[in-house]
Amino acid sequence: MLLTDPTEQYNLITKDLQEVLNAQIIKNILEVEKRPVKLYWGTAPTGKPHCGYFVPMVKLAHFLKAGCEVTVLLADLHAYLDNMKAPLEVVQYRAKYYEFVVKSILKSIGVPIERLKFVVGSSYQKDGKYIMDLFKLSNIVSQNDAKRAGADVVKQVDNPLLSGLIYPLMQAIDEEHLDVDVQFGGVDQRKIFVLAEEHLPSIGYKKRAHLMNKMVPGLGQGGKMSASDPNSKIDVLEEPKVVKKKINSAYCAPGDIENNGLLSFVEFVIQPIHELKTGVEGSFKLDINRPEKYGGPISYDSLEKLKADFKEELLAPPDLKSGVADKINELLAPIRADYESNQEFQDAQKNGYPVEKPKQEKKVKKVKNKGSKYPGATKSQEEPQPEKQTEVPVVANGNVEEIKQES
Repeated sequence: MLLTDPTEQYNLITKDLQEVLNAQIIKNILEVEKRPVKLYWGTAPTGKPHCGYFVPMVKLAHFLKAGCEVTVLLADLHAYLDNMKAPLEVVQYRAKYYEFVVKSILKSIGVPIERLKFVVGSSYQKDGKYIMDLFKLSNIVSQNDAKRAGADVVKQVDNPLLSGLIYPLMQAIDEEHLDVDVQFGGVDQRKIFVLAEEHLPSIGYKKRAHLMNKMVPGLGQGGKMSASDPNSKIDVLEEPKVVKKKINSAYCAPGDIENNGLLSFVEFVIQPIHELKTGVEGSFKLDINRPEKYGGPISYDSLEKLKADFKEELLAPPDLKSGVADKINELLAPIRADYESNQEFQDAQKNGYPVEKPKQEKKVKKVKNKGSKYPGATKSQEEPQPEKQTEVPVVANGNVEEIKQES
C-alpha cells in the first residue's frame, strides 16, 4: 500500500541513508506541491552485479512505497567512458543483463516492478541538446574539479584518459534530461552530486536533492564490495558452493565487529530485506546451523544480540560464516532460478561477458639440417672439410726428419 502522509513518505525515502543533501527540496514537493517525488538511480553496466546491489534495491522498494516516480538509468556510455571497463561492442548486452538482474532482485524480495521506468543512457545522451549542455558545463568546470568529482567513481590510473573528466559532467546533466527532482546513489558518488549542485544552476537548471546509501564493505579487510574485484564480492548468479568458499575465506577476526564485512552485510542487506518482506519495523532473523559440539543450532532475532555475541566471542567466526553463507544462498536462489528459466537473460549474460579463449602458443618451427647438397646452400651450410696436413722438414740431432703438422 502506498503511503500518502508527507511525513511518513519523507521518513521512508530517507530511511537508513548515510547522507541527504538539500532535504528541503523533497519536503517542499511532498508538503507544498503535493505531488510524487521524481527520482533516478543510475548504474554503469561494467562488471557483473554482486550482492551489494541488494542495498540500493531495498531503497528502490522504499521509494516506490513512498509514491515516488522511479527511473533506473542503465548508463551504458558511462560504462564505456570509465577507462573502457566495458568494451563498446558488448556494452549494450551488459546493459540488458543489468536490467534483468535489477528486475530479478526486486521480484525476489517482493517489490512490484510495474511502476519502474528503465532508460538506457545512449538513448538520449547522443542528442544535440544533451551534447550542447555538455559543452556548456565543460566551459565552466575546471579540469581539477572534474577530476576531483570522479575520483571515487572513475577508475584511477597513472595516465588517465580524458573520458574520466567527461563522466561526472554527464552524470550531472542526466538530472535535467531525465527530468527528476532527486538523484540517488552510493556515498562514493558524493563529489559528483556536489558538482551537480554547484554548477547546474550556472547553465540554467535547478538544483536537485541527493540521497546517498551506505557502501557494503568487501569480503577482504577494508574496501567496498566492487564489481571489478572478484575476491571482494559475490555475484548474484554465484553457485552455492562458490558462495560458501568465498565466505569461508572472508576476513572475520574473532570479536572484531568494527572491521567485519560479514556483519556489515548482515546489517545492510539481510536485516533490511527481512524487514521489507515482513513489513515489521526492526524485524530480524538469522539461523545458524552450528555443530552440536559447539552448542548446536542457534537463531538470532536481533541484530544487536548477534553483534554482542560475536564481540564477546560467544559466536565463533566459522559459525557466523556458515549462517551468512546459507542466507546469501537463500537470497540468490530465486535469481538463479529466474536466470535458468529465461533464455534472454542467459543470452545477455553470455554476450555481455564472453569467455575469453586461452591463447595458444605458436609452435617454434625446427630448422631441418638438409646438408650441403641442395640448391641454394651457403658456405656456412656446407659440411666441414677435413683439415689439410703438410710435411715440414725439421732438423733434429743433426739429421733432417719429416713430421706432419696440421695447417
